[in-house]
Amino acid sequence: MRNDVRELRVAKGLSQSELGKVLDVSRQTVNAIETGRYSPSLPLAIRLARFFGRQVEEVFHVDE
Repeated sequence: MRNDVRELRVAKGLSQSELGKVLDVSRQTVNAIETGRYSPSLPLAIRLARFFGRQVEEVFHVDE
């Protein structure tokens, strides 16, 4: 699954650590999501999308 988390985070001028604090996860979790090594739980995916003012489907893209 691809995602736009890195692009959205950078556009807001946030570091991985800062985004992690907002979402109550570690910087390592943010990095793993951005690099596609970790698919977040549905509640975390929803929190991410809401933080960026997007729908989950606009942030996360299923590779077909």
